[in-house]
Amino acid sequence: MQSEQFQLHAEIEQRHWWFVARRQIVRRLVEAVLPPNAGQTVIDVGCGTGANIAALADGYRTIGIDTSPEAIELATKRFPLVEFTCGFAPDDLGDRFGEADLVMLNDVMEHVSDDFQLLSSLIAAAKRDTYFLLTVPADMALWSPHDVAFGHYRRYDITRFRETWADLPVTELLASPFNSRLYPLVRWVRERNRKRGESSGAAGTDFNIPFQPINFALRAVFQSESRRLVRGLKGGQEPSIGHGVSLVAILRRKDGDVPNSRLSIADQTEA
Repeated sequence: MQSEQFQLHAEIEQRHWWFVARRQIVRRLVEAVLPPNAGQTVIDVGCGTGANIAALADGYRTIGIDTSPEAIELATKRFPLVEFTCGFAPDDLGDRFGEADLVMLNDVMEHVSDDFQLLSSLIAAAKRDTYFLLTVPADMALWSPHDVAFGHYRRYDITRFRETWADLPVTELLASPFNSRLYPLVRWVRERNRKRGESSGAAGTDFNIPFQPINFALRAVFQSESRRLVRGLKGGQEPSIGHGVSLVAILRRKDGDVPNSRLSIADQTEA
């Protein structure tokens, strides 16, 4: 991500329907596996400008880490209750990473050339029973200038997503599309922008805040999917649904070592 995109996030992520609804969904999923307790630690890897991890600060010990000094500076100024660190996870968190009860990667893996190595290194450093909550953009049919502007390497389908943890010592508790009800609208916008060769929002992205009634309606539609996802998580089964703009997974660390072959590549450049 570039400076202007971090500035945009800091400006709109407390109000824009997509950011607000995703935070609500993430919060409900976190609470479903890890009921709020100030003694439990949640770490947000690739925390950006900090709003996602700050939304959990009233119920947990919260730590955010990002490789961008600008993002961390913005996050620290806005959310003083969260402990922020600039660097790479897990190494630059030291012993704190091993204390995590839940690790989040919210739309991070698509920014990394070797997403297998990134996830493997985090799982290798985590203690037993640590939860991992992952979200990624879905469906290469939605690829557009928005993805290019953000420096994405890929969008995922559910098979490719699962491959990132297939041989790792984790139990899959949930893997599902989400932001599904708005998929037709988003696909129409992305196809139009792909033909035009440009995005429809600010800073090379598709993000701008629509009129308040529209913003509220879009947020309500997206946010309402949280019930389906929590039911799927508690039932131990993948919710039955087709396309989604994004994918979400929850994993739990179990005993066992991460294969050395998954840890051998040093390239972990994050956007």
